[in-house]
Amino acid sequence: MKNVLLLETVAEDADEILRKNTRVIEAYHPENPLEKSRQQPIHAIVTRGKGQVNRKLLQSCPDLEVVARCGVGLDNVDVDEATRQNVRVINAPGSNAATIAEHTLTLMLMSVRNAWKSAERVKAGDWEWRNQYTGDELSGKTLGILGMGNIGKRVARLADAFGMAILYWDKFTVESEHPSASMEDVLKQADVVTVHVPLVKETEKMIGEKEFGFMQPHAFLINTSRGAVIDEEGLISALNQKNIAGFAADVLAEEPPEPDHPLINHPKTLITPHSGSLTASTYRFMCVSAVNNVIAVLSGEEPEPHSVFNRKDLVTKQSQKDR
Repeated sequence: MKNVLLLETVAEDADEILRKNTRVIEAYHPENPLEKSRQQPIHAIVTRGKGQVNRKLLQSCPDLEVVARCGVGLDNVDVDEATRQNVRVINAPGSNAATIAEHTLTLMLMSVRNAWKSAERVKAGDWEWRNQYTGDELSGKTLGILGMGNIGKRVARLADAFGMAILYWDKFTVESEHPSASMEDVLKQADVVTVHVPLVKETEKMIGEKEFGFMQPHAFLINTSRGAVIDEEGLISALNQKNIAGFAADVLAEEPPEPDHPLINHPKTLITPHSGSLTASTYRFMCVSAVNNVIAVLSGEEPEPHSVFNRKDLVTKQSQKDR
């Protein structure tokens, strides 16, 4: 029976499958993986979004055959190093598109309609808040989508049902019924901007001071991709200077954030704790899919072709598919 280093808990069904077919070595503390990898041969590593599969850990596992991320993005896995070591990297592309699109619309509705503030005030016993309520509807607004991959396309379909006009920017050629434009034009025209790009070198802090300068003062920015695609200092400045109306996100550059993180308690922000993919159905599917593919590799079988991402053209393919 082969050894699997488990860096984080996984869905119950996936955990049962893993323990039935492999010997699971739990390494939930950040310092555990390296220590435990030196005590016995490790044939597979399974992580979610927090457990870091870095170069040091990979190099300490000479018997490693496969690394699996129970999710979509691979920014917590050193894919280049894994590829150099001929280790397969597995994830679950497209598995979270529906749930992240729904979460995006939830944040959009809560922000534009100012619903979260209304709910807060009612819980505080302030029914008279309705007399000073400010908010609007999505219908008739222009939605700017940055990144028209799997998630971006689902967001577009949902937004279309709400009667929004849709404009998008993407680095790649995309088949879409909606018009594309430069990022600058999307930012200038949109009432709501939503971000759906993977975190790679080219997208880190892609939205900063210059980009906030293009946005309309009444516009909202939504981010359910990765926190680091936004320059948070530039964002805070834009919020304070009223360059944009508000910001809602499921992700931050550093997670978990410090209690005094300026975006957490800012009056114009709505932050959820990276929970967009943690719905019961999607969480189970991501974990079971990744675990089954790990077992396939360890058994000498082929995993699902679309789940393998350690290729020389990783950045291009991941950028196109993993959004």
